[in-house]
Amino acid sequence: MSGKQPFAQNTTARTASVRLPVRAGVDERTGGVLTGSVLAERVGWCIDLVSAMVTLLLTEHGNARDIGVLAAGRDAEGKVLPSRAWVALRRLGWMVEAPVKVNDRIVRIAQEQAGRALRSALWRAEVVAGVLATWPADPSRRTELEWGRVRAAVPGGAHLPAGVIKARTRQITEFRTTHGRLPADVFEVESTPRVARMLLLAACDRQQATLARVDGEPGRALLRLQLPTRPDPASYADWTWVSCPISLPPTVPADAVLHLPTLRAEGGEVVADLAFTHAVPKAARTGHTVAIGVDWGLNTLLSAGSVRLHDSGKITALGAGGQYRAAGVQAKLHRLRRQSEHLHAKAAHYSRLLDGRHDPPLAAKADLLVREIEHVDARRARLNDALAWSAARWTVDQAVAARATVIYLEDLRSMEARGMGRTMNTRLSQTVRGKIAERIRHLAAETGLAVVIVPARGTFRHCPQCLTPLRHRQAPDRPTVPGWKWAICPDNGCGWQGDRDTGAWRRIAARGLAHQTKTVTDKTTGTMVIRTVVDQLETRAVITPTTPTGPTDHRADRSKTGPTAKTSRPAPRRRGAPSPTGPPGPVGKRPEGHAPKDRYRLPRAVHRHQDVTTTSTTTTRGRHRPRGAALGAGFHLHAHATPPQWSEPIPDPQSDTGSTKLISDAIRPG
Repeated sequence: MSGKQPFAQNTTARTASVRLPVRAGVDERTGGVLTGSVLAERVGWCIDLVSAMVTLLLTEHGNARDIGVLAAGRDAEGKVLPSRAWVALRRLGWMVEAPVKVNDRIVRIAQEQAGRALRSALWRAEVVAGVLATWPADPSRRTELEWGRVRAAVPGGAHLPAGVIKARTRQITEFRTTHGRLPADVFEVESTPRVARMLLLAACDRQQATLARVDGEPGRALLRLQLPTRPDPASYADWTWVSCPISLPPTVPADAVLHLPTLRAEGGEVVADLAFTHAVPKAARTGHTVAIGVDWGLNTLLSAGSVRLHDSGKITALGAGGQYRAAGVQAKLHRLRRQSEHLHAKAAHYSRLLDGRHDPPLAAKADLLVREIEHVDARRARLNDALAWSAARWTVDQAVAARATVIYLEDLRSMEARGMGRTMNTRLSQTVRGKIAERIRHLAAETGLAVVIVPARGTFRHCPQCLTPLRHRQAPDRPTVPGWKWAICPDNGCGWQGDRDTGAWRRIAARGLAHQTKTVTDKTTGTMVIRTVVDQLETRAVITPTTPTGPTDHRADRSKTGPTAKTSRPAPRRRGAPSPTGPPGPVGKRPEGHAPKDRYRLPRAVHRHQDVTTTSTTTTRGRHRPRGAALGAGFHLHAHATPPQWSEPIPDPQSDTGSTKLISDAIRPG
């Protein structure tokens, strides 16, 4: 089922996807039931036919001349090429013939997949061409003038992360070291891309595949498609219609428009990537009064909090914010990365030993090692994906709880991990910031939240209340020891101090609210972003300190200087008389003395040095040894997060009388 659907006012269309298993099917010609393994075999035969044709197209047209023709966007008659890749390839006359009998819709699928791959190669070719045209004198260190030249030569280079240009520079440098010259284009640097094993049913029509919901059951859909009955079909009689029932998860709305999925055969099972379109509230670029600021970190992966923009132009913080800490998860990822590097080095050694030799036992070990590498890489991918979804859901929950209308993210696309040691640099470069930001935008669209990228310049260096450069110390109880965790404002008139991450998210949120009129939407990615910082607007991006009675500049010092209650004598640490004897069994008072040694041991999450808002001053800096890895507790023991404050009363922005509502009345994400 596909097509356009009218949406209500102030709503927009949102297209998402979900991965579903296809467990069985029914052959409509014979009426026989196809098990999961048989269905996967038949889908695999069809994928093999498509992959062979895609390989032929990429080998024939994966060159600079044909990519230039495709990039021009016009055919031989001067007409504009359509957006559909398979139609564009047919306009250019790039046809392919299958070695066996297939219908024209299967050829469409192959042309669509090849056309997408060729169009994606265009951007890589333009980047490499720009880097080659402005090749620096020292590839390892460009000057400011050379950086300006290469950014001007690369399409969209003004906002392209520096890491992309550096990666292409290293790739070209390696080619020059091997061949003694610079490459002519990207096709000399890169080989023909590997063809993904998938079946793009979106390129078909009803003569090859259909998808419709089951009448009376909105949670079920029926997929019908033609599949071969043998790996080398000789006629159209070797193709039959197969009906596959699909169960839709609750995340797919009942009124969503379903699109034909992409099928994959993995491990003897068929997996469908199903896309659907539904209506969501439209996010606004401007007009925000309550915002969430999010700061990135390493051990404290995310620090976030909400601020409010008043009618007078003042910005105040709503609470102390929260943190999402994933040190244990990232330590596990670091260990898996080291294990993967060790396995890759061992596999390369086996490959050198097998060069030109016939050694079946060693070849069997090499094959086993390749499978182990794939297993470890899959574990890293799953853990990264789980971490990204968990962190994104936490961020969106914080925004919904505070009734914010926008989430401001720090722009760290050009951040490079260097100068902090090999281990720390590697851990910084392995963080999944891009994936987390993508998941945040995905989940925020469900509730109409805008996600805006804010420049990161000076977010942790300046005071959030007066913009004075901060002094960073090790901890609040060590104000003279240099460090990075605790920030102190040297201005006596301000006197702000707090966690560095807390000051950073306040600066990000305040900067976003002050510059919200400068928000633009990127035409290529659709991402809302604030490009530059305006000095005149930056002077307004300060947090005004508040008290329960309203904004003020000073707070009364409520530090505890003595005992709260005075008594005539201190209470004894233990009873002086033996405790009375009770009946046998668990009933009665606990005997005198210390707690039993076999009492349940509290998890690390409740330890005072593991709290999400604690700045630890402990001197024990031993190696991280998470208990969850040994006990099999899994992901959640090592991801500590501040829960959303659902019951905290906040002013209702829709009320004219200034009344308050409970946050629990806010719309929670589905």
